[in-house]
Amino acid sequence: MDDAGRGRGTPLSDDGSVRSATVADAAGILAIYAPVVIGTAISFEFEPPGIEEFAERMMSVMRDDPWLVTEDNGMITGYAYATPFRSRAAYSQTRETSVYIHPDYHRRGLGRVLMLAVIDELVSRGVHRVVAGATLPNSGSAALHESLGFRYVGTFHEVGRKFDTWHDVGFWELDLA
Repeated sequence: MDDAGRGRGTPLSDDGSVRSATVADAAGILAIYAPVVIGTAISFEFEPPGIEEFAERMMSVMRDDPWLVTEDNGMITGYAYATPFRSRAAYSQTRETSVYIHPDYHRRGLGRVLMLAVIDELVSRGVHRVVAGATLPNSGSAALHESLGFRYVGTFHEVGRKFDTWHDVGFWELDLA
């Protein structure tokens, strides 16, 4: 593909596997997500969803879009997925991506390879543009997205309030055409 490195097939986890998520992975994925909800402003949820609600969210995404996981010896180490950007028909070829990595696996390149795999899947489905948002400051997310060729397009200021503080959200986009 392009010089951002998409399509190189880099292994996604310590045991070399990346795969589509299944509902059976919900507990392992939620184990990564729940501490983010509880302890950070990265997610604007206030309480982690229960396992049944989370499994329903996953099924809803997986009907039409990719949800991928990495694992190490059976433990989910990271996940990434894409969802419709907005509900109006004119947005149908744009997706928003999310990626989360277990803290013990940060800075090992899993975020990059998960995102590459999601991007490859979206390209194969004819998606035109991918967008990503991140609560600011978040230098890791910014660096990841920019290393993949995403272009920073702007900040919505004080759009989320969590932990009695207003938070900005930065946005990046990637043209897949």
